[in-house]
This record gives sequence, C-alpha cells and structure tokens, in this order.
Amino acid sequence: MGSFCFLIKYQNQFLHLMKSETRAIYQKNFLEKRIFLNKKKAKYWINELTYWLFCSQKEYVNFSFFEEKEIELISLLSELLIEEQFTADQANNVSNTFFDTISEIHKMLLQDLSAILEFDPAAKSRNEVLIAYPGFFAITVHRIANKLWNSTSTILSRLIAEYAHSKTGIDIHPAAIIGERFFIDHGTGIVIGETTIIGKNVKIYQGVTLGALTVSKDESDEKRHPTIEDNVVIYANATILGGKTTIGKDAIIGGNVWITSSIPPQSLVFHKSEIVVKNKHVFPEALNFSI
Repeated sequence: MGSFCFLIKYQNQFLHLMKSETRAIYQKNFLEKRIFLNKKKAKYWINELTYWLFCSQKEYVNFSFFEEKEIELISLLSELLIEEQFTADQANNVSNTFFDTISEIHKMLLQDLSAILEFDPAAKSRNEVLIAYPGFFAITVHRIANKLWNSTSTILSRLIAEYAHSKTGIDIHPAAIIGERFFIDHGTGIVIGETTIIGKNVKIYQGVTLGALTVSKDESDEKRHPTIEDNVVIYANATILGGKTTIGKDAIIGGNVWITSSIPPQSLVFHKSEIVVKNKHVFPEALNFSI
C-alpha cells in the first residue's frame, strides 16, 4: 500500500513538472509576433491561378467562368495577405495591383513557353508543356512569387515557391531575378539562390546549383549568388558559386563542373574525365563492391 501511494505521488509530481515544461514551450512560442498563413488556401490559390493564366481547364471555354475565377483569385490573395499581417487596405491594394499587372507575367511566361517548344525536341505541343512539364510549372510559380516578393509579401511568396519545390524538385528563391525565355530541362535538383541574376535565353539542366560560397549571416544583405548573362547554357550537375562570379554571354558550362570565379563570354567550360573500356573476358569473375 505504501509503495502504491508513493507511486501516485511520484506520478502527480511528474505530471505537474510536465505541465510546467509544456507551458514554458507554449509561452516561448508566442514571445514574438506569429503569422498563421493558411497553407491549404495558398496552394489552392497558386494552382487555380496557373490554370486561369492559361485557361488550361475545360471550364474556361465559358468566359463568365474566367471572370468569376478572377474575382475569386483577387479576393483570395487579399485574404492571404491579411493573414500575413498586411492591413486590409494594404492587402486590397497589393492584390488589385498584382492583377492589374498580371499581363506582364503572362507575357513573360508565353516567352518561356515558346523557348521550351523551340529548344526541347521532346516537347510536342503547347498543351503538353502546360500540363506535364515541371520546369514550366516551376518558372510560372517563380514569376508569380517574385512579383509578390517585390510587393513585400515575403512569407506567401516563400510558401508558394516551396510548394513548387515540393512538386517539381526545383528550388528557386522568389527574390532571384530571371530574364525572358528561361528554359529548364528536366529540372530535378536545380537550386537557384536568393541573389542570383539570370539573363535572357538561358538554358539550365537538372542538378544545377547557383549558390553561395559562404553562408555567413553577416553577409545576408550582400550579393552571394552568381550572375548568369544572356544565352548561357548550363548542363547537368554543374555547380556555380559566389556573388562575384559571372558567367559571360554565350558561354557553355558543361556537366559536373565546379565554378567559383568568373567565366569570359563565349567560353566552353567542361569537366574532363577518363573512361576506360576493357574486354570483360579479361576478368573471369564479376567485380564486387561493398557500399
């Protein structure tokens, strides 16, 4: 009986301690201003906006549906901005301005679409690119996110950029500046950092990293990521680092290279590897590897 009472007393002390610890966690969470942005609503908004931009669902054969969807998208954007701590007036102004200038984004995206159809022999039609190309979806979301970022909506822009990242494997910071006719082929594993500047008619393949040489917080306001000038092609798994690194116009960057300094215009940069081919009958048994 005594041991049972001791156990009950110990449990009560433990529960009291646990409550005080969890209370401390709760209090620490609210020491700074919290922003609760509805992720589900944000994902719905960006998906519906991409459909609306290109009328890529059968409902858009009806113009009244197009008009009604625009009103819904404007309203939803305002709601999301209010959740991001914009005032109602600020949210309405940003949302209305965004849709007043949406034709600029649409024009850029049509040029991106044209570049894909021109350069990718596997792209058979406009509809195929709109429906099935992860690279084009990532570019579409980036151009929208970049517009929001420049309107000081840093959280919503990051949220939709990360949504595109999760769907495509392509990670583009919404602050990155990307010129017309941008072409991403395949795309999986691409990383484009915050202060990257990309010119016109640039083509990038899977696994490319446009990153920073350092990750020091003290340098957060400096240009940390490379500049890629017009007409550059960067092949798979190339890594280009540093805010002072510029890849000159018309350069071709081969696969698997590592670049931390500037490359002159019209250069060809490639990684040279040696491949040895031997007759397999020289080896009577298969080579075994332990990983």
